[in-house]
Amino acid sequence: MLNLSPNDFQALWLSAKVATTATLVALPAGFSLAWVLVFGRMRGKALLDGLINLPLVLPPVVVGYLLLLLLGRQGPLGQILNSLGVQVIFTWKGAVLACAVIGLPLMVRAIRLGMEQIDPKLLHASRTLGAGRLDTLRSVILPLSLPAIIAGGTLCFARSLGEFGATIILAGNIPGVTQTIPLAIYDYSNTPGGEAGALALCLISIALSYAILLFSELVLRKLRHTG
Repeated sequence: MLNLSPNDFQALWLSAKVATTATLVALPAGFSLAWVLVFGRMRGKALLDGLINLPLVLPPVVVGYLLLLLLGRQGPLGQILNSLGVQVIFTWKGAVLACAVIGLPLMVRAIRLGMEQIDPKLLHASRTLGAGRLDTLRSVILPLSLPAIIAGGTLCFARSLGEFGATIILAGNIPGVTQTIPLAIYDYSNTPGGEAGALALCLISIALSYAILLFSELVLRKLRHTG
């Protein structure tokens, strides 16, 4: 039997809230970047691809610190946000931003792979029939990319649930405010007698991640069967 404290339930709720919001925030950018990499006509695609995937190879703490410099009170974006009365650092919004940046490369990769599987003949046929770029995007690319979008969203969501390094730097570890499941486990691991609490949250985290992946696979199978 898992004995969860009120702080544990808050961490679970906040993790779901942050992961969902981060996925929704990253989705438009992820789809747009994947489209540019696959169908865009521009120089420097390799540089853009490397920049997008940089958070995958950098330690999350480094990503969090760079975001802190960018969004801090003395940072270029932080000064603009402060003038608008928007607070990001040490709030749940900071956790969302950190998770979105960390999860974005996984989302872009998944969507890009899906777009690369689209038959070019379908695009040529669409343009031959008089469809513009926007019409082709809406009627051909978007529907055929739907399974990849779901896969990318799932990866981003699951990655956001487990994000620790960038989150603790940018949002801190404030119970009930910014403390997600990984941060709560970290607290338990540094508290004498906290092994049971840490194990309980670890088991819940494993169960949630597995359920998300299983749900994604079921949805993808249904889409393939429908298609």
